[in-house]
Amino acid sequence: MTEQKAENISSIPIDGFSNLRITSIWTFLMSVQWSEPWLIGLLVFHVVCLCLTVVTCRYYRAQICHFLLMVGLVYSAEYINELAAMNWRSFSNFQYFDSKGMFISLVYSIPLLLNTVIIVMVWVYRTFSTMTELKTLQLKRKARREKREKND
Repeated sequence: MTEQKAENISSIPIDGFSNLRITSIWTFLMSVQWSEPWLIGLLVFHVVCLCLTVVTCRYYRAQICHFLLMVGLVYSAEYINELAAMNWRSFSNFQYFDSKGMFISLVYSIPLLLNTVIIVMVWVYRTFSTMTELKTLQLKRKARREKREKND
């Protein structure tokens, strides 16, 4: 039994930057060298996307375009991962792009998907608000009609 544990522990990868055993998502994210310019650019991109998500809350059509663009970017993550895996030496110090796409999923797709979830929540809230307003107007009209019928 202990031999199996020893084999399992030795099969856990150690990253090249911080020499941490990668046993969870947190240790994986801690092993990333966040000071690389392209990762800083990616973080800025996500902040800009979040700001656009907040700004476009009042502009329905712009928000639809923003939503579709982010969904398209998430859809293309597999192709971006393949392209980045082939050309990582030109922009990165380490090979982050594995065949399973864990890195690109964590640092690229999940933040975009969180933005899309925020947009969907805004849409659901708007839909409920509109339905509430509509029902209120219907009840007011019905009350006015009943009041007119009683007065006649």
